Amino acid sequence: MDALLISLGLDVLTLEPPGWGGVLLTGFINSVYIAVGAYLLGMAIGIAGACGKLYGGLVTRDLLEVYTTVVRAVPELVLILILYYAGTDGINRLLALGGYGPVDINGLVAGIVVLGFVLGAYLTEVIRGAIKAVPPGEIEAGRSYGMGPLMIFRRIIFPAMLPHALPGLGNYWLTTTKDTALLAVVGFTELTLATRQAAGASKHYLTFFLAAGAIYLTLSIVSGIIIKVIESRYRRGMAGHA
Repeated sequence: MDALLISLGLDVLTLEPPGWGGVLLTGFINSVYIAVGAYLLGMAIGIAGACGKLYGGLVTRDLLEVYTTVVRAVPELVLILILYYAGTDGINRLLALGGYGPVDINGLVAGIVVLGFVLGAYLTEVIRGAIKAVPPGEIEAGRSYGMGPLMIFRRIIFPAMLPHALPGLGNYWLTTTKDTALLAVVGFTELTLATRQAAGASKHYLTFFLAAGAIYLTLSIVSGIIIKVIESRYRRGMAGHA
């Protein structure tokens, strides 16, 4: 691979120094870790939030409505800055009250939590809409068989709502892979920040940003193919689906 890059005059992209390809690869891997972690956390929040909005008490529904409204109204970059810095400061203040010293929160964990919290608001609405698309008669049938709420959700609601939710879930996965770039503003070395560092050090700005764009595009294309396969599988047999 390095020999091919050198032959093309792209020696700055080789994996071994003095090339910066290894730095970009590490940044890409960090981006994937963050995207996967944030998406799983966002899914957990989204499922809990959707169930809370549909089946929770008045206070629960109101709190979740505030959460989804505020997160979707405020630009994601602003939310990331607030949650990253204010969240870290808040944790350290609480630790200080308990007589403990400050902690340095791992950037990877912080990135996953921040993006997952933001994503959870959007997935809450996607999943809520998908659950409402489930025919009420199926849920009533489950209750008539003596199923509890958790069993009804696991065996009836979740399988039935998944085909309706998949398009939105797929779109937000693609959004999450790109939103990892926003963490560059807080100094976490994901692909975008790694690209800026490599470009700044080598002065090959066009080469590195084109390479980063190609990496993001490849990730989106591969993700799109996987999403289509999953949708085809779970939407099989639905009306209007070939």
